Amino acid sequence: MMRNLKSIMRRHISLLGFLGVLSVWQVAGFLQLLPKFILPTPLEILQSFVRDREFLWYHSWATLRVALLGLVLGVLIACIMAVLMDSLSWLNDLIYPMMVVVQTIPTIAIAPILVLWLGYGILPKIVLIILTTTFPIIVSILDGFRHCDKDMLTLFSLMRANPWQILWHFKIPVSLPYFYAGLRVSVSYAFITTVVSEWLGGFEGLGVYMIQSKKLFQYDTMFAIIILVSLISLLGMKLVDVSEKYVIKWKRT
Repeated sequence: MMRNLKSIMRRHISLLGFLGVLSVWQVAGFLQLLPKFILPTPLEILQSFVRDREFLWYHSWATLRVALLGLVLGVLIACIMAVLMDSLSWLNDLIYPMMVVVQTIPTIAIAPILVLWLGYGILPKIVLIILTTTFPIIVSILDGFRHCDKDMLTLFSLMRANPWQILWHFKIPVSLPYFYAGLRVSVSYAFITTVVSEWLGGFEGLGVYMIQSKKLFQYDTMFAIIILVSLISLLGMKLVDVSEKYVIKWKRT
């Protein structure tokens, strides 16, 4: 009996810890140990989800559209660039250092420059998402290519396989786990970057709604938006995991 109880607690320890934190948080708010303008209680945040559900849905969909468009373009560009950089060493030597430099610049610092150059439309948001999502995928794919078995590459060459046949039948299947590792990071980057870009202006999106809530001192709504962005990112990463299991199994059959 005790062994079963320990096994159950071990499997659900993260859930129990999360519920414990929520309980302490709610009690602290109920006893007014934390001012509401600093940290609303979980129940107040839940009430804001119910109260503002229409606005949250509308702005979530606006953010999701931009994030998915930027992510799809970023993945396509990253895959093409990784293949080209693997094939052309001079291109890798030229582009890789610039990519590293761009990644050291905070997103919040790049966003105003893009708005200044490209205006307040959707274009600067898409460009910013592409800049933040391509790097993890390119690095991951190149890492996968470098881990290809050299003996297998030699065997393909002896069989007179052309570079595209080697890429499709050997390099891509080997690099798929590496690609998905980078994609998980890029998915979370895409949604977070979209919200950050919306802080600078616009008419719709969770970032815009967050700024509006801040000006109206609706801190419960602000926390609801933060939680919603986290949930969307987690859902995106979960979908990547499901896709990885399906695609890699298909590639290996």
